[in-house]
This record gives sequence, C-alpha cells and structure tokens, in this order.
Amino acid sequence: MVRAVGDSESEQKVIDDIANFGWHCVNIHPEGEHVGYAFTVGLFQTYGHPELIIFGLSAKVAHQILAIAADAARSGAPVDLTQPTDALINDYLCCFVEVPPSQYYEHVGYCTWYYQGNGFPLYQVVWPSRDGMYPWDQHATPGFRAAQPVIAAVPGGT
Repeated sequence: MVRAVGDSESEQKVIDDIANFGWHCVNIHPEGEHVGYAFTVGLFQTYGHPELIIFGLSAKVAHQILAIAADAARSGAPVDLTQPTDALINDYLCCFVEVPPSQYYEHVGYCTWYYQGNGFPLYQVVWPSRDGMYPWDQHATPGFRAAQPVIAAVPGGT
C-alpha cells in the first residue's frame, strides 16, 4: 500500500505513531456549532481492521474508547462490528454503523491523505445515552442527537 509522505509536523506525527503504535488518533474539536469527534488512522493498514470514528465525547474519553478497540485488533481478537458490545464502555452497549465513502472527505481527512483516497473501511462507534437510547431512537432527546450526529445509515433504516 502506498502512503503519503509527511510534509508537515502533524503529518509526520501520524506516520510515526502508526509505525510505533500501529495507529494514530486524530481529535477534532472545532469552535462554535460543530460537534467534536475523534477517529483512527492506521488500523486498517496495520491490523486489517476498519478505521473508527466517534462523536460527542471529550478528546480523552474518545481516545480511551478507540484505544480499547485498537488493543483488541492488535491482540488478534477485534471487536465484532456487527454486534452491539459493552467492551468499549462498561455497562453500555455501543453499536457500529458503516460510514459511506461520501462522508470521508468531510470527516476523516487524515485517513484519505494517509491512504491516498477512500480505499479503507470506516465505522462509526455510536454510544447510548445514560437511559440506553441511541441517536436514532424515537425518544432520544434533541440535545443527545445533536451531540452525536450519525453520519451513516442507521440500523433498521430509520
């Protein structure tokens, strides 16, 4: 697989982290109305595991959750992305939805740079509210939905 050369300090950090740790975590926390999020770069190349993106959590918590998934992939027992799991957040079932490539450019620019295109799978980690709701649930609050936009087709097509 051909990958980009690090032309800037931040690009070189991505390359170095992937070489040293197998993956890199990018945290995006914009000002204003946009929701913060984090995503992986390198999981697909290093472990054959889809890249992951998660919205609406602090940089620290998002990194911890993505690190759990990366550690599972490294150990050879990756998280099953077809089933809800509490392996990422104790006592809360996270779901995974496949993100279409049409969303890559807007959300995971470092991935498209690193892989030189959209030739990698990407899944969104969707976490529940404290009362077990997901953003697509009818009774989820507008605030919860706004904090965690779902950028993929939701389960059941709702």
